[in-house]
Amino acid sequence: MSNPSEGPENSMNFPGNAEDPLTAVEHQLSLLWRRARSVSQQLSRQVHPDMEPAAYGLLSVIRRKGPIRLTELASCIGVGKPSVSRQIAFLENLGLVSKEADPLDGRAQSISLTARGEEKMHQVQDARREVFRERLSEWPAEELQAFAAYMAKLNDTYERDGFPGDESA
Repeated sequence: MSNPSEGPENSMNFPGNAEDPLTAVEHQLSLLWRRARSVSQQLSRQVHPDMEPAAYGLLSVIRRKGPIRLTELASCIGVGKPSVSRQIAFLENLGLVSKEADPLDGRAQSISLTARGEEKMHQVQDARREVFRERLSEWPAEELQAFAAYMAKLNDTYERDGFPGDESA
């Protein structure tokens, strides 16, 4: 069982042993992930009040990659095809995505954003980017570059372990 950290959440003191920096990183990442889930919840509700964050994530991938097959979409986010299929049906009912026969394989379907889906995602993602820029506006460019490099290094480690890569590629 782990011990709760002492002191403020943002403390970066590393007294004593070598595990303290790892514990601090783990704590900060956990805090970031909790906040990211909360932001994802808020963003999904901006698109539609009944939308789950998972559906918002799918819209983001579809927007970045363009028309995509269901199996590729599931692979991009690392979940099963049935889960993605349910979310796509929901998004299709909202008029945010459409399915059509894949030109390369008529048995498969290609999923795209509708004009309404593109408009909603444009509005929500622009607003999200603006908030993000405001929060990081005080950071020096060198710190932002270093942070991005460290995050890329961490993400590369996860990809080597078999987790899905960057879906924007």
